[in-house]
Amino acid sequence: MKRNTSFSIVFLLSTLLNPAFAEDLAVLETGESGTSPRGELREYLYGDFLTHLERRRGAFESLDSMEDCHRWQEERRQFFRKQIGGFPKRTPLHPQIVGTLQGDGYRLEKILFESRPGFHVTANLYLPESDGPYPAVLVPCGHSHNGKAANFYQRASILMAKNGMAALCYDPIGQGERYQMIDRIEDGKYFRGLGSRKLEVPHPRVRYLCTIEHTAMGLGCILLGSNVAQFRIWDGMRCIDYLQSRDDIIADKIGCTGNSGGGTLTAYLMALDDRITAAAPGCFLTTFGKLMETRGAQDAEQNIFAQIKFGLDEPDLVIMRAPKPTLILAATRDATFDIEGTWDLFRQSKRFYTRVGFPENVQLVEADAKHGFYIQQREAAARFMHRHLLGEEKEIREHDRRPDPLTDEKNLELSQGDWTQEELYCTAPGQVLLMEGERSVFDLLLEQEKDLRTGGKRADRFRSLPDDKRRSLIRSLIGSGDPESYTENVSGTIRREGYRIEKVIFQTASGLRLAALRFLPDAPTGKAILYLDGENMKTEAGPGGNIEKWVREGKVVLAAELRGIGESELSNDPRDWAKGQFGPDWQVQLLAYLNGRSFVGMRTDDVLLFAEALSETSNSIALVATGEAAVPALHAAALRADLFHQVSLEKLLPTWTGFLTQPERKNQAIHAVHGALRHYDLPDLIPLAGSGKVTVIE
Repeated sequence: MKRNTSFSIVFLLSTLLNPAFAEDLAVLETGESGTSPRGELREYLYGDFLTHLERRRGAFESLDSMEDCHRWQEERRQFFRKQIGGFPKRTPLHPQIVGTLQGDGYRLEKILFESRPGFHVTANLYLPESDGPYPAVLVPCGHSHNGKAANFYQRASILMAKNGMAALCYDPIGQGERYQMIDRIEDGKYFRGLGSRKLEVPHPRVRYLCTIEHTAMGLGCILLGSNVAQFRIWDGMRCIDYLQSRDDIIADKIGCTGNSGGGTLTAYLMALDDRITAAAPGCFLTTFGKLMETRGAQDAEQNIFAQIKFGLDEPDLVIMRAPKPTLILAATRDATFDIEGTWDLFRQSKRFYTRVGFPENVQLVEADAKHGFYIQQREAAARFMHRHLLGEEKEIREHDRRPDPLTDEKNLELSQGDWTQEELYCTAPGQVLLMEGERSVFDLLLEQEKDLRTGGKRADRFRSLPDDKRRSLIRSLIGSGDPESYTENVSGTIRREGYRIEKVIFQTASGLRLAALRFLPDAPTGKAILYLDGENMKTEAGPGGNIEKWVREGKVVLAAELRGIGESELSNDPRDWAKGQFGPDWQVQLLAYLNGRSFVGMRTDDVLLFAEALSETSNSIALVATGEAAVPALHAAALRADLFHQVSLEKLLPTWTGFLTQPERKNQAIHAVHGALRHYDLPDLIPLAGSGKVTVIE
């Protein structure tokens, strides 16, 4: 790559001539553990994560009665439902058969129905050629961009239909015909935001990969106290409603199998919907401990708020449905969901099924293959469903002549299904959002938020609470506690004309280090400023900067960095499948989320810690925060209005509802707080911080 040499020389000279460069204002160095400042926050949160897992494992080991087992199942079901926001009321499906296809040994109906009013599900129903009624198998798709048209899911569905079982394969939101972030005019041929990679879109108006869509939707759900998994699970439940409404389906013989993201949905559905007789989740189930150790957390629907803190690990998705028949489909060389974790999960599940008296009802198939719904898993799933839905054993094969899985892996994944994506369309334009009157997930979320906001209901309810109750509610939502005890260590001093700079390390009781620069004027006035830059505490630290101006006025200035900013900025994780869309280290944000914590809450505690430190020498503190530091600064000002006589916030995120109206915002996930919008929005905090005290710039 060519460089602009003249620019580089000018930049280098100007940098070398800058006194701040020569002074070296860096504070943190690699700690005793060998972890760099950029990795400390992850290690801190990962330690909490492991502690929660150990606590859950200890509780699981202590189960010793049938009553204990039933309580374990029910507590986790209730928690799961609550954390995803519960489920809406059932509304008319208005189902339509919009087309039919004749296959070799099966027939296919193209189905369109509404899982919620104005919110359509597109599905293909594969039916045996014989007369019904038949048992039915629900086949939720994994993260295939073309959804139900992917060859894996066609092959699995066809295999069921050729062996006497109906199979309903449907598009999850953000895939196939159900993308939620489409351009209203034709946009292009490739997905956005993939750098030099070129991956063709399934429809010319689709913008982003399905995983990006799921998580963009997920951020809005988080703020409303739910999870995008709720939409995906509810679609699956309504699919079962549709199947049970048909005369040619045996209503009490319903199975479910899916792979990868479809394995996630199968696991969720089988845990929460008792109508599923037999379930075979594929290439998803492992332990969260092994997942975080290897590939890292996946997209929004695969992470439930505070689930690890509560004690809901992936084995519990199997355990919750015991003793119903479950077949775990796995792959030896699955690079996403580690096989060692899968075997740990299986052993826990087997022990639980044994405790409740049905050890034979949970089994595992391990294919010597990579991540995918390969022929071994498809055949195993079909035999399993035939056994439990039709009540008889049958040797089921996709082909008369099978490939050798050890030498002919290429043939394990057939290159093409029977039908093209267009042939399987259930909508004329190929996308439900191009249908007149169709609503998106974002529309539905905005309706929820509007209902909370209309007529000032949310704001009035919030303001009607006494100040102490409002503050208690905020603390509970963001996960803020009392500021941790800390020790200060001055690691160096720099002298400038009229003042000196101390390089200060604040070490919290939990072991986390926070960096700050304390500017001490030779003639202090007793006034102080807490300066929190959203990018780097050194931004205004050079000669001639704002900090020097304040110090020359006799004010003590503490320029400090909240965790994950500046010297402790989260390093880019190579496992970040979102390619930076949601922040510099989305993996660490998800780790905090699983632990039941928010970055807003943790950083608010940091602000209060710094303010408490300043209050020891000054009773007049002004709070100045910019960019990423502004939201936690606003929360700190609202929680401890007594600490600050003035608050200036620059480039403050104006409102959380922007997550719903502008889902493409980048690097904003750090500001999401689970359930916050059910009680307040950011502007509601300003009066609590003190009338006329807060100034918002830009």
